[in-house]
Amino acid sequence: MTTLSLVGIGSGNPDHLTRQALKTLEAADVILLPRKGDEKTELADLRRMIAAELLTTEPKIVEFDYPVRDADTPKYLDGVNTWHDALAAIWQDLIATHAPSDGHVALMVWGDPSLYDSTLRIADRLIARGIPLSVNVVPGITSLQMLTAAHAIPLNTLGDPVQITTGRKLREDGWPEGVSTLAVMLDGSCSFQHLDPEDLHIWWGGYVGMDQQILIEGPLAETSAKIIKARADARAQIGWIMDIYLLRKAA
Repeated sequence: MTTLSLVGIGSGNPDHLTRQALKTLEAADVILLPRKGDEKTELADLRRMIAAELLTTEPKIVEFDYPVRDADTPKYLDGVNTWHDALAAIWQDLIATHAPSDGHVALMVWGDPSLYDSTLRIADRLIARGIPLSVNVVPGITSLQMLTAAHAIPLNTLGDPVQITTGRKLREDGWPEGVSTLAVMLDGSCSFQHLDPEDLHIWWGGYVGMDQQILIEGPLAETSAKIIKARADARAQIGWIMDIYLLRKAA
């Protein structure tokens, strides 16, 4: 049986890797390293740096091109499932080609494999295809933790729930009932623009935990335009952006 380790690496900052993460990567026979196009070469470079400079062993590094999700698929989930099927096929081929039947394969996962990441779902697809896999998860620092730490704020208010959602759901469904704090991820459209900003406060971060980190916070009515501009400028300059924000209703 092949062991597949999904290793959370935070934002790729070397200080974010736990000792468990490093030991797991060092124990791997093969590390699969995705390339996500010319605009995101820095993300692949960070993974290469971790493998080359932080590990005391020399696992085999196998790079592969990440398939692109078809954003024009009429139904969002249909497009995502097709994309995941394509990724599963790539993983299956790489594992069969580069890992012995009882080998250890590892992937470095941004943030943590459990929070808005699909590596665990792709691993489930391989198991469903009859591939003998033992899946091992090493937790990492999430972008949500990095955001609250960067702004020095607690995630929740006393006794109140927090909901983690996506920009798409925020646009489609609006503010959920009974929730005072929203953490919004995967939002390429600045979906907070669709909310009534009255009595809302936002803590926004781009590239949280990385050298390029940008932080903006304040009443949504006053900061919305600043965030939109900062995000657009950063993306134009760097070529890509990862951002996340927390919204909270005034007590």
